[in-house]
Amino acid sequence: MPQQPTLFNWLSILTLGLIWGATFMVVAIALEGYGPLTVACARTSLGAATMLALMALLRRPLPQFSRQIRGYLIWIGLLNTALPFALLSWGQQYVPSAFAGISMAALPLFVLPLAHLFTDEKMQWRSALGVIIGFTGALVLIGPGVLRIGTGWEPLGQLACIAAALSYAVSSIMTRRCPPIDPITMTALLLTIGSVALIPAMLLIEGIPDPAPLRPTIAILFLGVVPTALAALIRVATIRSAGTVFLTLVNYQVPLWSMLFGVLVLAEVLPLRFFAALALILFGLVISQWAGLKRLFASEQR
Repeated sequence: MPQQPTLFNWLSILTLGLIWGATFMVVAIALEGYGPLTVACARTSLGAATMLALMALLRRPLPQFSRQIRGYLIWIGLLNTALPFALLSWGQQYVPSAFAGISMAALPLFVLPLAHLFTDEKMQWRSALGVIIGFTGALVLIGPGVLRIGTGWEPLGQLACIAAALSYAVSSIMTRRCPPIDPITMTALLLTIGSVALIPAMLLIEGIPDPAPLRPTIAILFLGVVPTALAALIRVATIRSAGTVFLTLVNYQVPLWSMLFGVLVLAEVLPLRFFAALALILFGLVISQWAGLKRLFASEQR
């Protein structure tokens, strides 16, 4: 049963926001020396190796691999690791890292209508209004670029980032419907499945990567261990002690950190529509998650 958030929980949320917000900047650095599939493959493979080692160290149990469990694991593994990692890496070749970070803020807004259709979590009028406002922000984020498909790679890069958010949302719904599995074991298995899918794709399309300079190499190692494996552990610990509603506070931080790192580290020049889009998406998130946030902060005051 989740308890009232502690100082450690708040520090965990801040750490997760910082790690996931910086991920898009690190992907951009890794792309300086490696192809997008190589970056995605390294991230899943290093993350899988780390989580499998941790799983063995902590002696986490394996699930009963029934036909149903195998189906869920395969699809969630593809939609939660292989596909979005590849889409984000490919898309970030053509869009600022801040764009990818802001597009991820729309993830909960995809989850709400999908949950309404495929689970017993029905949207109320407030949630629907928040989704409409948030999706308006997503349209502002893309801007007129979607009308220029066929004239360059940037519009397709934008759509790839949005598609990654949708892929995460679908995997989130499938995770809710999946029979219970130990979270560390599940994380390790999902990353393994993503790695198995991405390795042959990388070898077929990009081949064995050549040695790259130190900066992108460090970035690619960071991606596999910190935002993929370490963040998964922090996420599990936070959910167990403070609950899933508390974890939603990360959604408000990630785009802010991604924009900050993009501007300060990568010297990205961001158009004004990025800031307008972020404001609309965050406003939509507040409205759609108002009931949960109200309960959370009410418990803080007691």
